[in-house]
Amino acid sequence: MTTELRSGADSTGPRGTAASRLHRADGGRPDTEGTDRPPASSVRLARTAGLLYLVVAILGAFAQIVRVKVYEPGNAAATAANLVSNATLVRLSFVADLIQALVWLVLAVTLYRLLAHAGRNTARAMVVFVAVSASITSLNMVHQLGALLVATNHSYVTALGADGSHALVLLLMDLQHYGYLIAQLAWLWLFALGLLGYRSGMFPRWLSFLLMLGTVCYVIDALTQFLSPSFADTSAAIFVLPETVCEVALLAYLLIKGVRTPPRTFPEPVTA
Repeated sequence: MTTELRSGADSTGPRGTAASRLHRADGGRPDTEGTDRPPASSVRLARTAGLLYLVVAILGAFAQIVRVKVYEPGNAAATAANLVSNATLVRLSFVADLIQALVWLVLAVTLYRLLAHAGRNTARAMVVFVAVSASITSLNMVHQLGALLVATNHSYVTALGADGSHALVLLLMDLQHYGYLIAQLAWLWLFALGLLGYRSGMFPRWLSFLLMLGTVCYVIDALTQFLSPSFADTSAAIFVLPETVCEVALLAYLLIKGVRTPPRTFPEPVTA
């Protein structure tokens, strides 16, 4: 009786061969390349992504807080007055949103470098979704800037009258609100990220599925606010918790743990 070790290709068997073909069909490299990455390198990339995500979260939260402070849906005069009294904050939030959009793109590229071995096509799709959403967000800031200009420049009041200028301010802020909802539809990037984390084994399963669930919540929330505005407040209240939890969990995991190093597979002994 003799004992020998199968080669890596033989040890996978038919299932391993099929999995490899499926992985290559998605544009990924063979799985062995993913396990050859030094763990320290993966952790550094993950924590860099976590720091970038923290910057995005802080700047994005600041911009959102300012928007909530000044924007009063359905109340044109109050919205215009809020913009005038908080003009400096509004300008700072404008810059914060532009910076966070740029940092978000860098974050996507960092995550691509970390997870592309789990499926290059999926990783590319993730970067594309981020690029689309960041572009929409940046262009959408024109509405906020326009509202601020109309509210603070008396020439618009002279030309349009107080009621007319206030109505224009509210219209521009309404357009910005819906522009963000359009950008939210491109948050399919979280689904792609969850899928990559699951395939690579670098994220725990609960986090991968939580990211996918968060994506579904974001998309349903945005579509509901377009299709049924009367249900918008209820929809936001329902989905805000899973949306927030999935992002906070991702941020905390990247900063604290980094990534989970998948266990290496070793050749199996065969008895003949």
